[in-house]
Amino acid sequence: MRDSFQIKLITNHKDYPYDLLLLADETVAAIDKYLYDSLVYVVFETAKPIAVFCLYPVDSETLEIKNIAVSPDFQSMGLGSQLLEFIKTNYQQYPNLIVGTADCGLAQIRFYERNGFVKYAIRKDFFIENYERPIYENGTLLKDMIMLRYTLDS
Repeated sequence: MRDSFQIKLITNHKDYPYDLLLLADETVAAIDKYLYDSLVYVVFETAKPIAVFCLYPVDSETLEIKNIAVSPDFQSMGLGSQLLEFIKTNYQQYPNLIVGTADCGLAQIRFYERNGFVKYAIRKDFFIENYERPIYENGTLLKDMIMLRYTLDS
């Protein structure tokens, strides 16, 4: 990670960067369902927030990445992969890292697979049941969530 980047745990709810969080989730209402029960980290370049990720402890074995987003100006530079490495390194007490993404989010699925995650489940009709309005990505209605898991080496 570049020396000019700093990762900080955010504890003041007023400091949550919704503009970045909305890059990875569709509505503030959906974000608020998990945000206040998650560990929220923001990546800064000097004082400017450029990325965010939210970690939700599911149980003593499993940590879910509920949101991970990088500002468009910093995408395709490997920062997302570096953030996953940060999580893997700093949260080894959780043997399982999980993340969900839309079934039609092929780029996102490939990103996680390149970083060692494997598909393990489908949450049927997740986007239909959890969002007030239909959500389209690349012209396709989002319906199912693909779940991916990374198992830490023991």
